[in-house]
Amino acid sequence: MQHNCLYMIEGTDVRIGNLVWYYDYNMTETVFRVEGILDGYIHNTLLPRNKLPFKDVHPIKLETDHLLDFNFLQEEGAHHNIYAYKYNRQDSIYVRDDGYSFQPVAYSAGSGFVAYGRPLVHVHQLQNLFYDITREDIFIE
Repeated sequence: MQHNCLYMIEGTDVRIGNLVWYYDYNMTETVFRVEGILDGYIHNTLLPRNKLPFKDVHPIKLETDHLLDFNFLQEEGAHHNIYAYKYNRQDSIYVRDDGYSFQPVAYSAGSGFVAYGRPLVHVHQLQNLFYDITREDIFIE
């Protein structure tokens, strides 16, 4: 999977457990999970010297394949661009595929799906939203 997202990740955007990537010694895009954040570095035991500066760490562009890997289900019919993840018996997280980003939406019986928050462009943003709502982590297996 090609990530092609050369944005530098910000220290305030990332948290432990987020998936991000860097170029390894062979210039291969290598995905890893954040294990720690300290003094301008992201830490992971598999990294060179176990850490990288923020400037060398990049966010992963969020795509529909990621949603499916996270066990989101695509709605059918008129709402085919909505993906749902049921995180307990009653509640689900919904995101709408807008083509260039994924907009969090909530279902309202009277209004249908209503947008809230900022659009999601990167995997770590979806992970952070999911964590904020459920206090659980989701990862790509």
